[in-house]
Amino acid sequence: MDSFNLELLNPTNQVPTRYSNNEHDSNSIIDLIFLHNSLGKLANYSIHSDWRLSSDYAPLTIIIPIVKEYIDSRKPSIIKDSKEDSTFIKDLTISIRNINTSNILDITSLDRAVNEFANIVENAWEKNLKVINITKHFKS
Repeated sequence: MDSFNLELLNPTNQVPTRYSNNEHDSNSIIDLIFLHNSLGKLANYSIHSDWRLSSDYAPLTIIIPIVKEYIDSRKPSIIKDSKEDSTFIKDLTISIRNINTSNILDITSLDRAVNEFANIVENAWEKNLKVINITKHFKS
């Protein structure tokens, strides 16, 4: 439990979770709910002995609030086979051909060529991208 950062939760009502069919055995409490220990205010659950019907075990429930979270639904993209896609590839091809690789004799000159390549890709991307809205009906 500790290695997974889990903690045992406390029931809101102290009633048995297992009900014995044998008159000579006593009912018992078996705790089965664990949550991440950072969720301290959620550290309890309910035992519903009245919901067990013919089962030996009472159902356990916990309420976990789901917070509404804004997820950015826009992203920069170049749509495959679009005019921008063709222009992006053309810009890259022309610019990469113009990188001078004849004087790469040491780490500094290699680093300079790599940075020039990175700038070429970034500039071509920025020039041709479109910001698209992602909706629940969006197809990749």
